Amino acid sequence: QVQLVESGGDLVQAGGSLRLSCAASKSILSLFYMRWYRQAAGNQRELVARIESNGATYYVDSVKGRFTISKDIANNTMYLQMNNLKPDDTAVYYCMCGSAYGDYWGQGTQVTVSS
Repeated sequence: QVQLVESGGDLVQAGGSLRLSCAASKSILSLFYMRWYRQAAGNQRELVARIESNGATYYVDSVKGRFTISKDIANNTMYLQMNNLKPDDTAVYYCMCGSAYGDYWGQGTQVTVSS
């Protein structure tokens, strides 16, 4: 089992930046993938970005050029650098990972972007 703990969510003005962290309880080296999702009030949870075991990345169109996903294997942590934030980015952000034993989710961290 892998436990994931997100941090870094905050209230920020439009145009600002935040960096979210997702700390894993075990080595992330063996994980198949790690992902960031977000869920705005009244909306379905959506995939924001993912990073594969080989380092390949994917972003939803709405965040391309503004968000960067990365991972630090030595510290078992995944990051989401978010720049030029917009009010539409307001949501609870969740990290998840896929392993040979299944998928695991964090508890979420709130990001609020004011206009």
